[in-house]
Amino acid sequence: MDMELRRISETSRSAIVLILLLCVHVAHSFYLPGVAPQDFEKGDELKVKVNKLTSIKTQLPYSYYSLPFCQPKKIVDSTENLGEVLRGDRIENAPYSFKMREAQMCNVLCRVTLDEKTAKAFKEKIDDEYRVNMILDNLPLVNPVDRGLGSPDVVYQIGYHVGLKGQYAGSKEQKFFMHNHLAFTVRYHRDVQTDSARIVGFEVKPYSIKHEYDGKWSEKTRLTTCDPHTKRLVVSSLTPQEVEPKKEIIFTYDVDFQESEVKWASRWDAYLLMNDNQIHWFSIVNSLMIVLFLSGMVAMIMLRTLYRDISRYNELETQEEAQEETGWKLVHGDVFRIPTNSDLLCVYVGTGVQCLGMVFVTMIFAVLGFLSPSNRGGLMTAMLLLWVFMGLFAGYASSRLYKMFKGTEWKKIAFRTAFLFPAVVSSIFFVLNALIWGQKSSGAVPFGTMFALIFLWFGISVPLVFVGAYLGFKKPAVDDPVKTNKIPRQIPEQAWYMNPVFSILIGGILPFGAVFIELFFILTSIWLNQFYYIFGFLFLVFVILIVTCAEITVVLCYFQLCSEDYRWWWRSYLTSGSSALYLFLYAAFYFHTKLQITKLVSAMLYFGYMLIASCAFFVLTGTIGFYACLWFTRLIYSSVKID
Repeated sequence: MDMELRRISETSRSAIVLILLLCVHVAHSFYLPGVAPQDFEKGDELKVKVNKLTSIKTQLPYSYYSLPFCQPKKIVDSTENLGEVLRGDRIENAPYSFKMREAQMCNVLCRVTLDEKTAKAFKEKIDDEYRVNMILDNLPLVNPVDRGLGSPDVVYQIGYHVGLKGQYAGSKEQKFFMHNHLAFTVRYHRDVQTDSARIVGFEVKPYSIKHEYDGKWSEKTRLTTCDPHTKRLVVSSLTPQEVEPKKEIIFTYDVDFQESEVKWASRWDAYLLMNDNQIHWFSIVNSLMIVLFLSGMVAMIMLRTLYRDISRYNELETQEEAQEETGWKLVHGDVFRIPTNSDLLCVYVGTGVQCLGMVFVTMIFAVLGFLSPSNRGGLMTAMLLLWVFMGLFAGYASSRLYKMFKGTEWKKIAFRTAFLFPAVVSSIFFVLNALIWGQKSSGAVPFGTMFALIFLWFGISVPLVFVGAYLGFKKPAVDDPVKTNKIPRQIPEQAWYMNPVFSILIGGILPFGAVFIELFFILTSIWLNQFYYIFGFLFLVFVILIVTCAEITVVLCYFQLCSEDYRWWWRSYLTSGSSALYLFLYAAFYFHTKLQITKLVSAMLYFGYMLIASCAFFVLTGTIGFYACLWFTRLIYSSVKID
């Protein structure tokens, strides 16, 4: 017997080892679509691409060639996904010529003479602190900057500034200077066996230099300010290139290749370690610990109080004792009375289910690594497509609730669910898009993309909502655990702290407290052009948000029923949903304290998009609170004896 057990144990161990080896092999051979590594031999051509010009002061992206930079013979647009287009990305080929592991010095790109219009365009972009973005082998260009304060570490800023403002020594007049010389550094990891290499870094140091040359300009003219033959290289901006009409600007660049120990799989680490992670992690853990502690306290109090109430109610035997009862059992004949505007509540709940499903599945994909920053536009594309397909669950949830409210016209409720929230969001989006069009920004959504969005809404989402509503309405209605009286019970005068507005506003504080620290990093990644990547922690915060919304709503619902107020349907939705108000107020606080936006259009864009985000947060948190309260009321009223 022992021998057989040993054999089985050894066989099991062998099987486990084999499975682990297979998993390791699969892990090494699996790459996400579009982001697989590419090997380059010495001398291979490297394709540099230019992306949009961005500014944290205006939040309005522009195409690279909207400024009179040097252009290739033919400008070719790269294929972009839906998310990239909505982000304002415009990826095009660049005139730079790189060859793998072949350094180049003082390459002249082109010579441009400015007129009034082009000089004004450059000055405006420099004044608004626009940055140039480029891409090489799917890696964004970064500018390494010393952290300062004696620290040896560097901070990687995405892109480089178009130019800078300054004054000449002894002058107070403000001048604009162009970064017309770029010193690129391409870092690569070499395979010792094959001698092929993979790109693991793409850096730049921009300089402003007034190039000089002898004689008349021609294609073969040698610069006296930058000449590899005389070993004169650009290492500073002591004689900067001024931006003025009729000024001549010569654009040049260097390319240096440096071998790196960083492997291809870890090449994004430098981009993702831009902030002080210690503070980030401490803040998140601190927030989660506080929320978990509060949630544990709330759960313990609720369980003990409810257990005592249910035991006491079930022990009441005589009619006289039953008449003397107080608390939530008194309103059993009214607690499931159909609320006012029940149709609208059904629509809001269905929309909340759609948002909740979209966010949950997006989080799962993000945690698994499918939506990493290397997959540009992937996050937004995934969210849009998931929103569309979650229409099935939106229709199902709204029609199920509608049938519970004794409704009969399921098509009407499906129509409202399919159009109410998307119509509000689309209206705000179209107004904002019109403002962006007016600024001639590349962030404006093209007509082709607009048509694709409308098709996703009308062609896929709306039919799925109707299918879901049909399936939900076909199922038998959910029966209430207690009968509803024909005559509504009179609600006694409530204490000041049970005032609906006060209790609703108080209820939104705790859910907002669960996410506000993480919200800071999310807003920073969106509006300050930084990467967000800690999706594991974000998923944990999302779970805590769900628990917190559910618990705070159940607690306040319990207090409301104990004070003999049975109008809990809408209040349960608004209690947790009110956290969206705090989110919008925090967005306003962030705008005034962290952003440098001065233009009216840019401010309207910020608050418009944050209003859309707050609306989505409202229906999401409100739906969580509603379903928690529905489950709670059905549970407690089905647990007591009702005569």
